[in-house]
Amino acid sequence: MVFKSMELGRLSGHTAGRQLLAELYHLQTGGHLPEIAITSRGKPYFLNSTCYFSISHTKSRAFCVLSDKPVGIDAEELDRPVNLGLAEKILSAKEKAQYDAAPDKRMALLTFWVLKEAEGKRTGEGICGYPNHTEFDLADPRVKIIENHLVAIIE
Repeated sequence: MVFKSMELGRLSGHTAGRQLLAELYHLQTGGHLPEIAITSRGKPYFLNSTCYFSISHTKSRAFCVLSDKPVGIDAEELDRPVNLGLAEKILSAKEKAQYDAAPDKRMALLTFWVLKEAEGKRTGEGICGYPNHTEFDLADPRVKIIENHLVAIIE
């Protein structure tokens, strides 16, 4: 698995994400970016490659991961406003218990959110409605702070 991020500068999140993807693909394979298609649920994939990828962007930064396994990435800015009332709707009972015990509710909810988004991207199912069927852990090592962002990468 390879990962890279970049500031958007004047680029859109989409353009920056595609640029990162092309760089990572060339780094891993030596080739040019293959054609990308979209599943009926909106997950992008390569038509003629055994590589998998995922892209996420915020208002300031793009993130990309390339892997030989299905992969999902999500990123959120650490200072993003968070509606704590969502915890009641989007957390499973196990997650809610961890959230209730967490000293920093905002960071706890953001952590669960990036994990849920990354998993939805990995599977291609996405997030619909209230994703309260997962069983993530606040101490999940797949969540990191990178360049003032909370980032989850799930293979």
